[in-house]
Amino acid sequence: MTKYRESKAALTSKTYDRNSIEATTENIYEALSIISKRSQQINLDIKKELHEKLEEFATHNDSLEEIFENKEQIEVSRFYERLPKPHAIAVEEWLNDKIYSRNTEESKG
Repeated sequence: MTKYRESKAALTSKTYDRNSIEATTENIYEALSIISKRSQQINLDIKKELHEKLEEFATHNDSLEEIFENKEQIEVSRFYERLPKPHAIAVEEWLNDKIYSRNTEESKG
């Protein structure tokens, strides 16, 4: 997960140059499909880590300690809310050639 924390991806909406996105594949739809699949992987990674961290705070009894645990739980949740969105991370990885992809149609020939 540390790599997502260090991501330089945009935190807000950003316009990208279409030519730079499709440069690797020469097909905008193929590039967006690859970015979409990577975005789904990143989303699952982040969600899994968040659930693991929140599971540490799970208690089955009501007590005063629960109030303090809730504060920590809120801080963990806020941290993950401030991360760049998975699609932004995926686009940034794509533009920096950090996503490996191959065309299976070409390798069948």
